[in-house]
Formats: sequence, structure tokens, C-alpha cells
Amino acid sequence: MTNPIFKPYDTPYGAYPFDKITEEDFLPAFREAIAEKRALIDSIIHNPDLPTFENTLLAMEHGSDKMERVSGIFFNLLHSNSTDGLQAISQEIMPELTELGNYISLSQPLFERIKQVYDRRDSLALDEEDMRLLQEAYDGFKDSGALLPDEEKKKLEELSLRQSQLTLTYGQNVLKDEQNYTLLLTAPDDVEGMPATALDMARQRARNKGESGGWLFDLSAPSYVSFMQHNRHRHLREQMYRAKMSVGAKDNEYNNEKILREIADNRMNSARLLGYPSFAHMVLHDRMAKQPEAVYGLLDKLLAAYKPVAQEELKLIEDYAHRNGQVEALMPWDWSYWAEQYRQEHYRIDDEMMRPYFRLEQVIKGVFGLATRLYGINFVRNKSIPVYHPDVTVYEVRDEDGEYIGLLYADFFPRKGKHSGAWMNNLQDQYRDVRGCDHRPHVVIVMNFTPSTADKPSLLTVGEVGTFLHEFGHSLHGLFSRCRHSSLSGTSVARDFVELPSQLMENWLTEPEWLDTFACHYITGERMPRQLIDRMLAARHFLVGYSACRQLSFGYLDMAYHHREEPMPADADVKSFEDEAWHKALILPPAPDGCVMSTSFNHIFSGGYAAGYYGYKWAEVLDADAFGYFREQGIFSREVAKKFRHEVLEQGDKRDAELLYEAFRGRSPRIEALLQRDGLTSKSC
Repeated sequence: MTNPIFKPYDTPYGAYPFDKITEEDFLPAFREAIAEKRALIDSIIHNPDLPTFENTLLAMEHGSDKMERVSGIFFNLLHSNSTDGLQAISQEIMPELTELGNYISLSQPLFERIKQVYDRRDSLALDEEDMRLLQEAYDGFKDSGALLPDEEKKKLEELSLRQSQLTLTYGQNVLKDEQNYTLLLTAPDDVEGMPATALDMARQRARNKGESGGWLFDLSAPSYVSFMQHNRHRHLREQMYRAKMSVGAKDNEYNNEKILREIADNRMNSARLLGYPSFAHMVLHDRMAKQPEAVYGLLDKLLAAYKPVAQEELKLIEDYAHRNGQVEALMPWDWSYWAEQYRQEHYRIDDEMMRPYFRLEQVIKGVFGLATRLYGINFVRNKSIPVYHPDVTVYEVRDEDGEYIGLLYADFFPRKGKHSGAWMNNLQDQYRDVRGCDHRPHVVIVMNFTPSTADKPSLLTVGEVGTFLHEFGHSLHGLFSRCRHSSLSGTSVARDFVELPSQLMENWLTEPEWLDTFACHYITGERMPRQLIDRMLAARHFLVGYSACRQLSFGYLDMAYHHREEPMPADADVKSFEDEAWHKALILPPAPDGCVMSTSFNHIFSGGYAAGYYGYKWAEVLDADAFGYFREQGIFSREVAKKFRHEVLEQGDKRDAELLYEAFRGRSPRIEALLQRDGLTSKSC
């Protein structure tokens, strides 16, 4: 107990003591946790008593406190505050964790005990949640190879060990290659016309890098997106685009082409060993989609509805660009710039006009206030809880009767060692221990917002406010959980259902009544003018077809890699494979040679969304339909919110996602709400 990770915590609510933990603590902590877990499994296997739900399933569920602690701390830091030391530790420990996982999942004696309980399940008087845990455990072992002959188990184990190393290396290569690129501009003409916010941020970035002057741009979202939207120099936009779209594809030590081919083939080979035609078949059988055909059915149906709209949008922007001086054909690095110019001219709105009304502190009040209005919960900052970086803020979350719900950690800004994008993680899961005590969750939301500068506070774009709402929706899913078993709690649901709570929250972004509660000018304090809100609403369908097709293209690409039944040729060209996979959903000309997305597609190659990226569009159908319920009863309806909380957010994975949704909505989801929200009609399909 000398390791600070395992010592009793004297922090509020048992929060992790980040201030007392060093990198040197992780390897011994992991190995101690691995030994504890292995000893637990051995004790279950060698228990001479008749296998029961309690001495087998519950023993597995509640017997690894040390693993929860060290994993909850380490893997969050690895993605949000990484160092060379942490990455080296991950490379060393991942094979050991994978070996432990295989020791458990491929254990025939352990599976036999579970099977004995499973075979007697109807006589055990188990309640719904216990029965779900038993079913999930049985299916999980079966899908992990417990029924395979020893020789094939060994093959599966070898693939699993190799896969853990490959996916880890893939993600680290993306991070390193992305942060390896910067663009320093020193001539005022090179940045003329760019927003003051972007220039202030770039100037600050240059200073932080030790530059005496100029503006430094990188591939982080706030920098890259603003540059592509506002820099008027086509050759500079092309340079930035090529840098972004060649992450993991350049001829250097961070190249991911060979790695991603092996990852995709290993997944296919593992699925084939388990009796599935493809990895997609294996993944989808316990999700809402069930079969690859259902995924393609959704993607194709949406493509038929949105592509004609997207093609009209392409012509609109092309004509506009040519009328305003662009002679060359529109290329991918032109799109964001000319689309933004058109939006500014025709809708008289841009991100810079909205930013002053979205000071981060006010947005926090607005988002938290929305949760208070819907669910009655409250957020109180607690400065006494240790954090892993000074940028992180911690809030106690309490119900309207004062009952403690959990902790919310918020990490908003980009920095060295932090992955790009945005995500939510559980630091500590929700569950009830063997004594019946409710172990409340600790949740972190991580984003990469526009940071403050010497002259201005952090002012968000509309898109960043939407990102906040999205990740906050995930956090509510984790915080509201009311399950007994941690493996079923919070966001541990089907991948094509998990985005419903997050995407539902984004709907309030276009509701004037909500914006009126917090959006005020950071200098004058004046409320956002109604005419500005009206312009934002008028522009909400701008490029809706293009945006949908772009998202659909990612779904097609994901399925192309994971619905294969034959390995990729050793000399397969990733660029060619990618172009073929998503060509029917592309609106812009294909990216030129050297530009490829697959080599930095973290979601599917290292982030858990393999054969699941379609889930964003699947959940979009759900969230539009669910928000339709709010519209029917009032967008701040406490009654509808209470029902959503009880039937979805609190339930975790106690029941199939279809049943959870139907319990909330009273029926199956319908696609019409999505089409209507996007300004289309059902006739479009």
C-alpha cells in the first residue's frame, strides 16, 4: 500500500490524488493490479463449490478495485496529458494487459463455471439486471473464443496481443505526427483578413514556441479550422490541408499505412476464427443494427436523400468562387474558405460575429443551466479536488434534493501531449458494491476549445458550443447511471446507441429561448441580438447535404475496412482503397496523392469505433426523433426530461437499446424527424 495509487485517498469523494502520483508509480501499480486480478480469477476457477451467480459472476464483477484505479488514472492521462514517459509505459504494459485479458477470456475452466450458471439461469430467480450481466458474460466469453479448440485459441491470443500493440502505436503515431507540423507566417499579407481571434491565438502560439514575431499555426482544431475558413491565400491553404491529410501517411517513422492494414486484417482473421464472415458481422450482432445489411441500408437511404442536395450546394459554392476570382477548379482546400465567404455574404453571419456572445464562462453557465432546467441538478466547483493539469476544473454534481450524483472534470483547451478532438471518459465507474453502497461516478469531458489570449478571454465558435453540448450529453449519461454492475453502467451501451444522449443535447443550440439564458456580449453584457439569432437559424441548413454526405463517407470507409472477408493484399495502396470505398458519397474531387484520411482515422483504428462509425448517423435518427418528443411537450419539459433520464440515462445497458428507446418514446424511432430538422421531407427518400 505504499504506492499512492493504492493508498486510501483523503480527497473529497475518493477523487484521484493526481498531485501525489508520478509516472514511476504506474508500472508497479499495473503489475500489482494484474496480479490481483489473476489471483481473483484463479480463486474463482478453483472454488470447489457449485458455481453460482454470486461466487462466479459477482466475484468477477467486484474483485478488481486496483485495476479500476490505475486504469482510470493512466489511460485518461495517456490521451489528455501524454508524455514520452507515459507513452513508453503504455507500450510496455499493453501486452501484459492483453495477456491478462486473454488469460481470462480464453479460460476454459472459467467459462465452464459461467456456463453452468447460464444453463440453470431460468431456475435462479435472477432479476433483469442480473440476467443481463449473465447473458453478456456468457456471450462475451463465446465471442472471445471460449468455445474454440486450443490451437485456435492460441491463434486468437496471438492476434489479440499483436493488435493491442498495433492500435496503441497507431494512435501515438497520429499524435506525434500531428504535433510535428507547424506553419510560421511572418508577412502581414499572409494573414490579412483573418479574424483577430485566430491571429491573437497564433501570435501567442509563436511566443510560446520562442519565436520573436509572426503567427504560428498548427493542426489542432481551433487553429486548423479557422485557417482553412479564413486564409485568402490558396497556396497556404493547400499547404495546411496537405499537412493535415498526410498525418500518418508521410515517409517517416510515424507512417501508419502498414499498421492499419494489419489492424484491419487481424480483426477480420479474429472474426473468422470465431465463426463470423467478417469483423463487421461479429461487432454488429449485439448492436441495434444487428447486420451489415442494416448499416448499408441506413447509409444508402440517407445518401439518396442528401446527395442531390449536396450536389446543388457544390454548384452553388463553385459558382460563387468563380464569380469572385477563383479560376481553378474547386479543390478540397478551397471548400471551407469559399463556403465561409458565401455564408458571411448571404447570411451576414460568421463565427467571429458570434464569438463575443459565447465567452466560455457564460457557455458553462448556459450548459449547466440547461441541465438544471431539465433535470433539476446543480453544479458546484470544488477547488480542493486535485487535478492532472491546471486547465482542469472539477464540479460536484448534486440532484435537486441535494443528493450527491458524482464529479465532473472539465478539460477545455489544447496543449502539447493532448490528443485532438473531444471525448468523455469515466475516471471512476458507477456501481453498487457487495455491501449495497452506491459508488458514484467521476466523469471527465475533454475538448480543444479556442483558448484565451493576452487580450481576450476564451470565446467559442457556434461549433465549439455544439461540441460542449455533445460531450456534456455523454457526461450526463455517465453521471445519472443507476446500475448495480459497473460493466453495464453509464455509457456501456451499444455503440450505435451511445451517441443518442450526446447528440440530443445539441438540439438546444438552435433554440432562441435557451440562447437567451446565457449568450451575452463579453464586454457590454448585452444579450445576443435577436436578429443575430435569426441569421444563425436561417443558416442552420446551409450545406446540410454536404455535411451529411461527408459523415456518410466516413461510415462507408469504416465498413469497407471491416466488412471484408478476404485479407488486404500486402501491397494494397491505402489511398486507392480509400478512394474506392467512399467515392459514391464524395462531393468534392478526391484528395490528391499523398492525402489520405485512413492513416489518422483514430476513431476506427484506435478508438473503439471499428464497424461502428455509422453509429453517429444511426443515433442522429434517434436524437431527432427524441427531440421531437420535447417539441411536442415543450423544449424544457421536465416531464419528458424525467422520462428520458429514467428510461435511458439511468439504465446503462440493463436492456437492449431498442427497448430502452421504446420505453422512453412509446414507439420505435422514425426517420422523418431527422429529414424535417434538416429541411428535407420524407419524399426525399
